[in-house]
Amino acid sequence: MGFLHIGQNVMLEDKRIIGIFDLDITSQSKLTRQFLTAAEENSVVLDACEDIPKSFLVCDHPYHRQIVYISQLNTQTLLKRAQEEGEKHLCQNAKK
Repeated sequence: MGFLHIGQNVMLEDKRIIGIFDLDITSQSKLTRQFLTAAEENSVVLDACEDIPKSFLVCDHPYHRQIVYISQLNTQTLLKRAQEEGEKHLCQNAKK
């Protein structure tokens, strides 16, 4: 099991991450804007940034259908961190 740091001391369990999305690109879509608006109305959006938001992550959650995390990190940084965490996890499993 690995974790992904998405900013502001927020760590997400990698197996709970459904998707990582670029906020600039996806916010141009009417459906994405509707999705994010509905998530805010349902109080399932959590802010993990102190600067301009650049991405959002959709995660499953044991008590809610989905949780949306807003991050100041761009998607490339998050994907690189996820990949590095996955490689570290593979190496640890190989040693067992």
